[in-house]
Amino acid sequence: MSASSRLTAVKDHLQMSAPKKSPITCHVLVASQGKPGQHVQVKIEKETGAGAFSALSTSQTNGDGRCPDLLPADYKVEKGIYRITFETKPFFERLGEKCFYPYVQIVFELEHPDQHYHIPLLISPYSYTTYRGS
Repeated sequence: MSASSRLTAVKDHLQMSAPKKSPITCHVLVASQGKPGQHVQVKIEKETGAGAFSALSTSQTNGDGRCPDLLPADYKVEKGIYRITFETKPFFERLGEKCFYPYVQIVFELEHPDQHYHIPLLISPYSYTTYRGS
């Protein structure tokens, strides 16, 4: 076996064994502390029509504030309107803080199913912001 064939075989093996990332991910950062939002409950839903949503999955942010497994890696993403709900009140209660927003819902339109969608949420007890990440 040639060196390039061995290299190709190793790369193929690594790609097969590496866990696939959810096609939609999120990240919670606590702006008031400069730290990740750990163990925030997260739910993702897809609009089914006439403003109604159907739950796809629930998860929780990890120690880095990320939710890499928001959807199963094999989930077939379709064009449409999605909604992510972050349960912020229980998170701030664990920190011993009050907050103005008991939860934050981010509704976004997914137009390109072949692209990765990353939804960061920057929170503090009395404000939040978001953007489409990469």
